[in-house]
Amino acid sequence: MPNYRSILSAILEGYALPIDGPHGVAHWARVYDNGMRLAGETGARREVVGLFAVFHDSRRLNEHHDPGHGLRGAELAHSLLGELFHLADDDFDLLYEACAGHTDERTHLDVTVQTCWDADRLDLGRVGVEPHADYLCTPAAKRRSTIRWADGRASFQVVPEWVEEQWGVELE
Repeated sequence: MPNYRSILSAILEGYALPIDGPHGVAHWARVYDNGMRLAGETGARREVVGLFAVFHDSRRLNEHHDPGHGLRGAELAHSLLGELFHLADDDFDLLYEACAGHTDERTHLDVTVQTCWDADRLDLGRVGVEPHADYLCTPAAKRRSTIRWADGRASFQVVPEWVEEQWGVELE
């Protein structure tokens, strides 16, 4: 299991946006929760999904249209690979693809990448957009009960209780 406290510390050193903003730590934590819930059904690689949650928006320069932010997050992950976390080459390739393509790509052949993208898209309620099954990849994410659960958490800006203890980040 990666040391998320160390990874988050490294990410936040160069994070350009407010940590409590729409693409900040609470979003990453909900994406993490969404991804772990989905991975239990999809069989996705949990370690990849968890790392995607913290890297995918980690190098945004603004809260709006930010071409290339996913690729910058993937490059940050690459720079920390072997130092703060370890992944097999195949798993890192999935993480890189998931981060780089999460905004512009529609779907992917690999269920782990699909699960990453669904975990992120299920959190659209934080910006007032209800997730739609047509834009999700996996049957688990497309289920109405999953969409309702995730959208409710996103809409109310839920900060998972474990964020401060496990990630070492204090949010209000």
